[in-house]
Amino acid sequence: MLLSVENLIVKYGNIQALHGVSFHVNEGEIVTLIGANGAGKTTSLHSITRLPPPEAPRVVSGDIKFKGDSILKTQPSSLVKDLQVALVPEGRHIFGNLSVMENLILATYSRDKDIDFSNEYKRIFDLFPRLEERKNQRSESLSGGEQQMLAVGRALMTGCTFLLLDEPSMGLAPVLKYELFRTLKRLNEEGMTILLIEQNASLALNLANRGYVLDTGEVAAEGTSEELLNNPEVKKAYLGG
Repeated sequence: MLLSVENLIVKYGNIQALHGVSFHVNEGEIVTLIGANGAGKTTSLHSITRLPPPEAPRVVSGDIKFKGDSILKTQPSSLVKDLQVALVPEGRHIFGNLSVMENLILATYSRDKDIDFSNEYKRIFDLFPRLEERKNQRSESLSGGEQQMLAVGRALMTGCTFLLLDEPSMGLAPVLKYELFRTLKRLNEEGMTILLIEQNASLALNLANRGYVLDTGEVAAEGTSEELLNNPEVKKAYLGG
């Protein structure tokens, strides 16, 4: 088991966001968390990474383990550098005043400076040809879909083997949305483990191996993607059926 979230209770100040959430991700899997706004999906990711300012979630009880070891006291920078975990945040948060190439270069800050990254840049441009066409453009000039491609590419340039994504399809045109998800499938086939938060439940479940449904800070249902796609309650609440 690569990641294990165990009976996690989390608060933001006096607001309890998670009420004993448990889920796990095995190496090589794609796992998705689905649910309505406010269900606790993003809090789950932020509890793992503890990156978002200004107020990170506070774990009241429970544990988060990576390869069997608790990471509750692990520094966010160590998650990236030592554990090879990278987050693609909701809203992308690229550096708009920098070029595409400069964004990718910045993502290598924690890696060995003697590494020749040329093949890795080529890999990013192979995954996202549009980025190569625009590599010298300021990233704020990119379309929403291109910015999302850059956010994923930037995460990959950290050298990660475990990719966390928060609402990657938000605001994307359908063509770019499906193009992005095909790329995520390709990354997984090449060995990347993925934990995905996605409001488009149908899209997420058709990509993932397994899923968890969060409802007001609790796991309401779990199973293989096929089981959840055929679950009458899940279909009614999240799949329009």
